[in-house]
Amino acid sequence: QLQASGGGLVQTGGSLNLSCADSGRTFSNYTVGWFRQAPGTERDFVAFITGSGRTPPYLSVTDRFAISRDNAKNTVYLQMNNLRPEDTAVYYCAASRVITTLAPSYDYWGQGTQVTVSS
Repeated sequence: QLQASGGGLVQTGGSLNLSCADSGRTFSNYTVGWFRQAPGTERDFVAFITGSGRTPPYLSVTDRFAISRDNAKNTVYLQMNNLRPEDTAVYYCAASRVITTLAPSYDYWGQGTQVTVSS
């Protein structure tokens, strides 16, 4: 089970650090991705990190966000800096046995955490 946390309300330019904690599987075997969904829109890819910690920067939606993981703690983090109102969304983490940016290829999903950026 994946548990996403760390969302909240921040002002433009603020920062948040989201966490995605896993239990019940060999965490290092999975690629973990972050996705976000704003009201009335599709769920969009944000970033992923492989089981070994690779994070192709050209696949991240913005250089304002950084993804990392601590396999000893079964946790993946998404550090979000210089937040903007357009970053407002529910953020989901998900785990996949393959390296992919495609949401349907992720097998396990967390419940989502709300991020709201005020202008």
